[in-house]
Amino acid sequence: MASAPSSTAAGEGAARRDEVASRSAYEAVIERLSKASVDKHWEPYRDIPWDDPEFLVRRADPRWELPEVDRLGGHPWYRSRPPEERAAIGLWRVATAMKIGLQFENLLKRGLLNYAYRLPNGSPEFRYVYHETIEEGHHGMMFQEFVNRTGLPIRGMPRPLSVVAQVAPWIPLISTELFFVFVLGGEDPIDHVQRKVLKDGRAHHPLEETIMRIHIAEEARHISFARHYLRDRVPRMPAYRRLMLGVAAPIVLGVMARIMLAPPGAMIRRFEIPSRVVSEVYRRNPAAKRDIRDSVGRTRELCAETGLINGLTRPFWRVMGIF
Repeated sequence: MASAPSSTAAGEGAARRDEVASRSAYEAVIERLSKASVDKHWEPYRDIPWDDPEFLVRRADPRWELPEVDRLGGHPWYRSRPPEERAAIGLWRVATAMKIGLQFENLLKRGLLNYAYRLPNGSPEFRYVYHETIEEGHHGMMFQEFVNRTGLPIRGMPRPLSVVAQVAPWIPLISTELFFVFVLGGEDPIDHVQRKVLKDGRAHHPLEETIMRIHIAEEARHISFARHYLRDRVPRMPAYRRLMLGVAAPIVLGVMARIMLAPPGAMIRRFEIPSRVVSEVYRRNPAAKRDIRDSVGRTRELCAETGLINGLTRPFWRVMGIF
């Protein structure tokens, strides 16, 4: 008669079954995301009527005025500007956000391809990564087309930061998990802001609104993939690597949120926005600090769920102002 399995063996068997079930659920999510990319996607030069008269970009259009989501929009200095100047400042802000968005997604695509290059045959991630890369390519085209149609000399990221950012595509060679934290650090703040803008009850320029709705719909899949990847991988990392990621994550997220939400220096100089106004609106304003913290809220929850936030790493979140 065979002896009953020991409690240790039974426990190991249960753990293996849980791991297989978890992996199967993870792969099912990836398959669903890949299918969604086939069933529902957009192409910028087919699905956006760029030359429709209603979609033309006119710098004095009052619909470009800054929304309440941008703290400068409610400041007395901004409200005292002539309507044409308020619209011009708002358009500059939108165009800069799109330029930084396409620069970030350029880095993202290169990092995704570096990651995909090393995937083995049969990897379920391969197909979805290529779907995402194609969609990010479309986003870059529609962002740049928008910037071109403003006729403004938009540069995007500050030059020193742009140079430093060139290392981002190589992060997957060091830590794929850190790369996907970087991905969420760029995508979550923009998604957070765009959703708030669309819900603010204001009349939006149809070109801006169309671009935002396309971006939100497809980025939801990209964010979902990054979150599920981290939820699958982080718990299985060695303790020392998990600690290193736990220290790096708040630094990456804090820096990325500020890049995505900070006022462009070129805009401040061009419209001669007083330094006291910039300080009052963005640096010393508790509401602006709360915006930065809230913009990474979902990623912070994920990090807590996967054990990246603990007694050792929590101080880094506080120092970066995102806890």
